[in-house]
Amino acid sequence: MFVRSIIRRQFQISQFLKMSTSEDILADKMKNVTVDENKETPTMQCRKEGKKVGKVALKCPKGMRDYTPAQMAVREVVFDKIKKCFKKHGAVQIDTPVMELKEILTGKYGEDSKLIYELEDQGGEILALRYDLTVPFARYVAMNKVSNIKRYQIARVYRRDNPAMTRGRYREFYQCDIDFAGEYEAMLTDAECVKIVCDILHELDMQDFTVKVNHRKLLDGIFEHCGVPEEKFRPICSAVDKLDKESWATVKQEMVEVKGLDESIADKIGVLVQKSGGFDLIKELEDSDLGSNKIAAAGLKDLRLLLEYCELFGCLNRVSFDLSLARGLDYYTGSIFEAVLAAGPKGVSVGSVAGGGRYDNLVGMFAPKGRSIPCVGVSLGIERLFSIMEKRLENVRTSSIQVLVASGQKGLLKERMKILQCLWEGDLNAEMLYKANPKLLSQFQHAETEGIPVIVIIGESELAENKVKLRDLVTREETLVDRARLVEEVRELLRRKETREEESV
Repeated sequence: MFVRSIIRRQFQISQFLKMSTSEDILADKMKNVTVDENKETPTMQCRKEGKKVGKVALKCPKGMRDYTPAQMAVREVVFDKIKKCFKKHGAVQIDTPVMELKEILTGKYGEDSKLIYELEDQGGEILALRYDLTVPFARYVAMNKVSNIKRYQIARVYRRDNPAMTRGRYREFYQCDIDFAGEYEAMLTDAECVKIVCDILHELDMQDFTVKVNHRKLLDGIFEHCGVPEEKFRPICSAVDKLDKESWATVKQEMVEVKGLDESIADKIGVLVQKSGGFDLIKELEDSDLGSNKIAAAGLKDLRLLLEYCELFGCLNRVSFDLSLARGLDYYTGSIFEAVLAAGPKGVSVGSVAGGGRYDNLVGMFAPKGRSIPCVGVSLGIERLFSIMEKRLENVRTSSIQVLVASGQKGLLKERMKILQCLWEGDLNAEMLYKANPKLLSQFQHAETEGIPVIVIIGESELAENKVKLRDLVTREETLVDRARLVEEVRELLRRKETREEESV
């Protein structure tokens, strides 16, 4: 063990030195860098002090990507809709560091703990990139002695997973979380989490989705009823969680051959965990032998209440009580839920787009004297939603410019700059072409390409009269207005345009 730790430490040092060298190389001036165009993957031929020091591949790290202006515009639309829904439900925003102490994260994710990116900084603290936003939130609640909060957070998380980028699975990706911390009536906030997911997916025009719900106590009751040893509850739960991707035969094989479960016990579990339904299934289980198990009965009672509240919130038609849902993370203690899309456009399958549940004991792991704060929350995986949305919003505007300042004559650069400053002071989004004497046609084409709705045109005659000409890009109507009323007239033109668009919908 001692020798192995020394070897590991030497490997970490060598990797750090290699990384430092690479950063120094990339910091050199561009004159020392040449591009090798003969490779399928572009590379840089790097030089330092006149000497070749190797090549660096021009690509993103595995499981990570760049985003074009068009893609970022789509992301902004999606983020805005999600934030609007979070705020509608009264959530406040917080932020937490992208890194946490490793000991904060370890032991919270079950078998997924192997996916945590581990780091070590110069000061000796052993750190890791956050795996999700839930554990950092629990640490935040405990550290700041928060007794109740309804919070949302939108931020990047990192997982050393096997990426499937065509299905929206990355190693670096955004999560959009909303969580309720505090003592509340049973299942009220759980049902609101389900409602929030349904509202967001409706707002994003996701038509064919289902929110699966289940309960950890019910699963534990099933395991106990079937004869699973208590120390195997979590490993068997992790195996059940794979039923959305694998057949029962494969999951059973893992239970028996990998987890060491008796085959007859696995068969009993299989009869139950492949069921799904609604109130009818709850009654069926309550009336069966399973209903006499105290742990299972408590879970069924909560689920009945959850479905009743979802019905009151108008989202029961999207909810399915599914016994195969297990959510593999160790910190869940009660209700669990997961939103699944049937399929995206053009056959794009993205699977789960949101998941969450109740985690009443997580804060207590960090709080002094184990002070427990009940919590429930849900997280939306934006990358998987984005893989669908970017195919729908192909023509979304990348620019927010409202006005283009143009001129059809030479020598009017400074006059255009004055007009531009006036529009900026009026809190309007405006720009001009960065040429001294651009052609008027080129300026019109730029407005067309960028979708800029209004063009302010100046010329010698307009300047002499202290007026400007406003052009509506869509109707091509032109109006001469006083320069002193420029901002007001532009705003009125934009308002009329917005009204036309609303009436045409």
